[in-house]
Amino acid sequence: MALQQDSIESLDTLHLPIPTKGQSLLDVQLPQYYREGFFAKDTLFHPELPGGRQGVAGDPVPYNIHNDSIITSILLAFFILMVIAFANTHEFVTHQLKKFFYVPSDGVQEMAETGTELRIQLFLVLLSCVLLSLLYYFYVIHFVGDSFILKSQYYLIAIYMVMMIGYFLAKWLIYKLVNTVFFGSKRNRHWLKTLLFISSMEGVVFLPAVLLQAYFDMTEKNVVIYFIIVLIFVKLLTFFKCYVAFFRRNVVKLQIILYFCALEMVPLLAFWGTLDYVTDSLKINF
Repeated sequence: MALQQDSIESLDTLHLPIPTKGQSLLDVQLPQYYREGFFAKDTLFHPELPGGRQGVAGDPVPYNIHNDSIITSILLAFFILMVIAFANTHEFVTHQLKKFFYVPSDGVQEMAETGTELRIQLFLVLLSCVLLSLLYYFYVIHFVGDSFILKSQYYLIAIYMVMMIGYFLAKWLIYKLVNTVFFGSKRNRHWLKTLLFISSMEGVVFLPAVLLQAYFDMTEKNVVIYFIIVLIFVKLLTFFKCYVAFFRRNVVKLQIILYFCALEMVPLLAFWGTLDYVTDSLKINF
């Protein structure tokens, strides 16, 4: 009987309630298996231990920009800065809008602006680049796909924004080089200021489209229609100011079509093709 109890005691690793003589856990000579029970590290008895995922994983929630705190913070910051900018330059903007369709006798209208007004216009151009990159990102997510080789969608938006900034800089550089060859410095300077003003106002016009699509569930189709209407309107204004600045006194009126298509439409179409190529290169094709 004593031998049977000794064998049972030696095999007692579960601490089951058997009629054996108990031993103190403070005894240093006790083996480790006697100190720790079979369920000592089980997560069901110890909630502080990581137990992994319980149950079946559901479908992930689709990405939505109005749930993105980073993009929301950026748009809110840009909106506040834009309000501050208009509060400081509303007289300049109002004056330029009133004189926009005025045609002087020599075709050149001086645009007197301070350094602060110039910096604010550059900021609005940057705002235009950010908003255009977001609009193109919405277009890609809805019409192309949402699976890319990048780790985060922020990288994709940043790539689009850098490309937008490069497009504006390249367009201004091309205009400056071509107009320096064919036109005088006064007209060239006036045209660059006009182009800067038009580009800065694009950001103001595109902001409602981004906010409506992101936070008021405006459909992508309506956003595309809005973008096309604004783009056509902007190009018509650019065409008009280009005609007034360079070709109003020109005998051959059709030269403006060649000029406008070569310096405005061709770069725009090439840039759109570049955006599609970059998007297709970054997209995961199953």
